[in-house]
Amino acid sequence: MKALVTGASSGIGKDIAIYLDSLGYDLVLVARSEDKLKEICKNLKKAEYYICDLSKREECFALYEKYKNADIDFLVNNAGYGLFGYFDETDMQKELDMIDLNVTAVHILTKLFLKDFVKNDKGYILNVASSAGFLAGPYLSTYYATKNYVLKLTMAINEELRKRRSNVSVSALCPGPVDTNFNNVAGGHFNTKSLTSKYVAKYAIDKTLKKKMIIIPSLKIKLGVFFSRFLPYRLLLKIVYRIQVNKQK
Repeated sequence: MKALVTGASSGIGKDIAIYLDSLGYDLVLVARSEDKLKEICKNLKKAEYYICDLSKREECFALYEKYKNADIDFLVNNAGYGLFGYFDETDMQKELDMIDLNVTAVHILTKLFLKDFVKNDKGYILNVASSAGFLAGPYLSTYYATKNYVLKLTMAINEELRKRRSNVSVSALCPGPVDTNFNNVAGGHFNTKSLTSKYVAKYAIDKTLKKKMIIIPSLKIKLGVFFSRFLPYRLLLKIVYRIQVNKQK
């Protein structure tokens, strides 16, 4: 068993790697920070690392070429970030890089590794989306849009595989607030209690191995997603806007 985890240098990605290691998986850890990956690998049974910037398409393809024959059977697309602010005021290049990382990299790696998994009729893909994937997000608009893409793409692929009776499983992790470095990168902070990344990582992997399509590790978020179906879009937008703006206070 061998897993490739992107965004593995911190947060959910790091804790997913640690948990997969405890389950006996050999690991390939992917991120931009070599020092962090080196340190993590020291504490894992059998792990290697690969340094690249997945916001660059050519590096996504290079990553696949490097490991396409490495018997990877578990792919975790975790790398990503957000950016708070009004859409007309946020930095365009940062947003385009975010789209490339949150969307394009997930699309490329999922498609390439999925082809191999389907051919072998085995494998798991876990795409880290967000509870943001169920909504539109004023003041965090581009991030919400990217996570909508990841969630809906994952759901569609899951159904395609199910209809073909494939043994390959594709899942989407949709957490709410998690205690990671996300807010420091995005430029905000949560005013509500966050789940630990260790808990979210274990919950996500356990549910992925059970072939759960949408993984929501919080009862509060599950209830929020359920009841949001019955609210008018305009009211939902007002609620989300207030939540996001309050993160700046």
